[in-house]
Amino acid sequence: MFSKFSYPNTPQQDIIDNYHGREIKDPYRWLENPDSKESQAWIEAQNQITFDYLSQIPARDTIKQRLTKLWDYEKYGIPFKEGDRYFYFKNNGLQNQNVLYTLKNLDDEPKILLDPNTLSEDGTVALSGLSISKNAQYLAYGLSVAGSDWVEWKVKEIETGKDLSDQLKWIKFSGASWIHDHQGFFYSRYNEPKEKTKLEEINYYQKLYYHRLGTPQSEDILIYHRPDEKEWGFSGRVTEDGQYLIISIGKGTDPKNLIFYKDLTVQNSQVIELINEFEANYSFIDHDGSIFWFRTDLNAPKGKVIGIDINDRQKENWLKIIPETEETLEGVGILNNQFICDYLKDAYSSIKIFDLQGDFIREVTLPGIGSAGGFNGKRYETETFYSYTSFTTPSTIYHYDMITGESKLFRQPNVDFNPDEFEVKQVFYTSKDGTKIPMFITHKKCLKLEGNNPTYLYGYGGFNVSLTPNFSLSNLVWMEMGGVYAVPNLRGGGEYGEAWHQAGMKSQKQNVFDDFICAAEWLIKNNYTSPKKLAIGGGSNGGLLVGACMTQRPDLLGAALPSVGVLDMLRFHQFTIGWAWCAEYGSSENEEDFDTLYAYSPLHNLKPETSYPATMITTADHDDRVVPAHSFKFAAALQNAHVGENPVLIRIETKAGHGAGKPTTKIIEEIADKWAFLVDNLQINC
Repeated sequence: MFSKFSYPNTPQQDIIDNYHGREIKDPYRWLENPDSKESQAWIEAQNQITFDYLSQIPARDTIKQRLTKLWDYEKYGIPFKEGDRYFYFKNNGLQNQNVLYTLKNLDDEPKILLDPNTLSEDGTVALSGLSISKNAQYLAYGLSVAGSDWVEWKVKEIETGKDLSDQLKWIKFSGASWIHDHQGFFYSRYNEPKEKTKLEEINYYQKLYYHRLGTPQSEDILIYHRPDEKEWGFSGRVTEDGQYLIISIGKGTDPKNLIFYKDLTVQNSQVIELINEFEANYSFIDHDGSIFWFRTDLNAPKGKVIGIDINDRQKENWLKIIPETEETLEGVGILNNQFICDYLKDAYSSIKIFDLQGDFIREVTLPGIGSAGGFNGKRYETETFYSYTSFTTPSTIYHYDMITGESKLFRQPNVDFNPDEFEVKQVFYTSKDGTKIPMFITHKKCLKLEGNNPTYLYGYGGFNVSLTPNFSLSNLVWMEMGGVYAVPNLRGGGEYGEAWHQAGMKSQKQNVFDDFICAAEWLIKNNYTSPKKLAIGGGSNGGLLVGACMTQRPDLLGAALPSVGVLDMLRFHQFTIGWAWCAEYGSSENEEDFDTLYAYSPLHNLKPETSYPATMITTADHDDRVVPAHSFKFAAALQNAHVGENPVLIRIETKAGHGAGKPTTKIIEEIADKWAFLVDNLQINC
């Protein structure tokens, strides 16, 4: 380990903001402009130190070689059907991006429909959304460059593979939904931003459009927008039978939404407001005549299925179809004219089938305690596909018969490891306020509980996101080196429904940090590890989690890996889509929220002359979700406050964004760097 680091000089400005009568310094404000000469010089200097350090860790090359070897296996996505064709994604092993294939029969030779690897030499152009016309004649697809959230949509003729002239820009957070004459689709977009600030500029006033094939974007028809509601976002979905356009309206990241609809069989029909209060989440499933089915958490935080007659929409007349249960209802689809319901039971999958009256038919038998996904298809189809994965099972594809209830293996990956050498357990520990929190722990079976095992504690805890069992080559390499991998299901997530989510948001956010800290203490108390051998990690909201916990309890940790984190809780809402997170965090513009945010904001809770754990912050220059200024300012402040020999570094990826679409080569390099950093600082023998 390096005995001393000489960090780049980071000038401080005399900038002071006044929040509700309190003066708060922001000396590194200049780093909010990533394109200035000063910021560029700072980025280059920081990367020089970081990569020089990482390159001198002997284990790094070995880790990278093992990752590369493991990664080189065929990976299949879940097949889905549109019209008379099947579609699926496949990666031969080390391809930077997954390739989309199509075929008419499952035993036919598949044909490449779209290979993003041909669109850039370094794999930084990624597919970011697709929609296939109902007759499988056209593919609408979105491309993201260098990880940006900005997506450009194009259209391809499936039979010939020819791209049409259609080109749609300035699209974010939108899919595409085809109309049933196959001649166009609905999508949502923002106004064109300024070129120089497009990765930082705040995004308001999304609009819902219809695009007709062969016409320029300037002629697209505006279907719905609200000039009086700058925060509203729109998602348009055409019903399976083509009769209605269902418009889901959200406000930031708040799960509560509105539902409007438009009758597509009536020329110039008006948009009708079906649900016009932000009181709950409503997810449209399908309709039967005038009855619209929804999955909702209205008076049911763990979810239920209801029916609304659009000709009699009074709440007292809503149909109760599948009631709330102890398990959390994550999603609902329809196959074989039956509801197929995706439940979570203590953070792992349980799939149940009901008839349209809500009577239970059967539960799908899964291979074990893990995560199942898929079960897509049309209302009257009797076959479907699903994937199953766990901490020790790579994603495996099954074909499912909706009539017999039989699952047949369809595609099984061949990964160079023996799952029998590892074990997974789920424990429940007590958080600071007495709440029971589940945690998955995975490691080699030969592990000895002597309090000396390197342990990687990973968390998220926010935005109603559930962390379920998932296979990861990255974590496999960590465990092969003798590491323990632990994942607690923190409050703020969706594992136990909306009440669990709300218990970790806004004024309750400290619960999330307490849950994570108590997980660390439990692992230490139960002799899995010790503070000097414990590392914590997380990305985005999970990066906030890491930043808050390392500032609150630096004594508890040997290392910290905050990735693309939200670290300046006073100014996050002033960049790109950051305003949308005020529903989750609150806003410093509100005095009550300010007190909560300032109390845990990682950037504002670093204490001078403090020894912090070895830290490697990771971010990317094209991250326009959580702008890199969060990580830049936190790194500068941490290096200024920190004393001791532990390295505090920042790794800044180029031509990359928040994470989606990152090419395989960059993923492997980043993982190798993270594990090498932990090997060096947790003193792991490998």
